[in-house]
Amino acid sequence: MNTDTLFTKPISKQFEFDAEVAAVFDDMLSRSVPFYKESQALTRHFAVNALQKGGIAYDLGCSTASQLLEIERSVGKNGTVKLIGIDNSHAMIEHARKKVEVYGSSIELVEGDILSFPYEKARVIISNYTLQFIRPLQREGLIRTIADALEEGGVFIFSEKVVSDDPKLNKELIDCYYDFKKTQGYSEYEIMQKREALENVLIPYTMNENILMAKNNGFKTCDVLFRWANFATFIAVK
Repeated sequence: MNTDTLFTKPISKQFEFDAEVAAVFDDMLSRSVPFYKESQALTRHFAVNALQKGGIAYDLGCSTASQLLEIERSVGKNGTVKLIGIDNSHAMIEHARKKVEVYGSSIELVEGDILSFPYEKARVIISNYTLQFIRPLQREGLIRTIADALEEGGVFIFSEKVVSDDPKLNKELIDCYYDFKKTQGYSEYEIMQKREALENVLIPYTMNENILMAKNNGFKTCDVLFRWANFATFIAVK
């Protein structure tokens, strides 16, 4: 796993999931997202529960396919479960394909747009830190598309960076997160550089806004599975 040193030099563009990011993405996630492995494990647990009788599971913005590989290890290759990863980044899909090949996996990978993808009826749809990169004007429409693509009783499991309505608390959450990143070996300069690169690219909602967005667009319930400061994992049931 390559080490993330992307922001040790001055940035020249906004953040994008290009070849440079793809090459270090697994390290970036493990060091940038608090309790990432734990939230992945929770996602896997509830996804596997929903797939007990088979069905399709999509991972939207699947990046290097780590989450789908973990789910496949749990459900096995029994032919009743179909795992599909979608990402619009060519570099990410190429890295994912290499991993899938190495592990002899049957995961299907598609380089495509999650906003216009022709989904089959699914039992599970996963979105790990992907919605926050969808423009707000398109976000609710995507949630409706996800709900329409799920079978009755199907689950949508998604993780997101969240903000607080209270400015003072929001600043404290950000400070807490930056302290976490420093413990992971990131310098003040790297933290500042990445923050600038993500400005107006990553647009987070509050926890309640995420829950209401799900409930207003086809889901009968939405709850929080896990939260650490300004990171949260949600489950919505159709």
